[in-house]
Amino acid sequence: MKVKVYGYDKCGTCRDAMKWLKAHNVEIGESIPLFETPPSAGELKELLTLSGLGIKKFFNTSGEVYKEMLLKDKLPGMTEQEMLDLLASNGRLIKRPIVTDGKQVTVGFKEDAFKEIWGKG
Repeated sequence: MKVKVYGYDKCGTCRDAMKWLKAHNVEIGESIPLFETPPSAGELKELLTLSGLGIKKFFNTSGEVYKEMLLKDKLPGMTEQEMLDLLASNGRLIKRPIVTDGKQVTVGFKEDAFKEIWGKG
């Protein structure tokens, strides 16, 4: 199984996720620096659909940029497309890491979810 990982090298959660994937023989096909090259709104829409999660799960709600932009108050009034465009415009707004094999997606790192989705390899 080969996955694509959107992450940030200095992020402890991303490092933990990468360590877990490697320890469980999940091949990292592509590692994309989230801040420099965030996924486009179209890519995010596809990831959102594959994940089965709500779009708000894609936001890094504990991040500085999220707080500075007062998004907690603004998101409820935004359309899904506006939120996708916003996420695509700034990788720091995106919860990390995002891992996908083109069929499934995980957002963030929770060992249980990783076992369930990526532990089959």
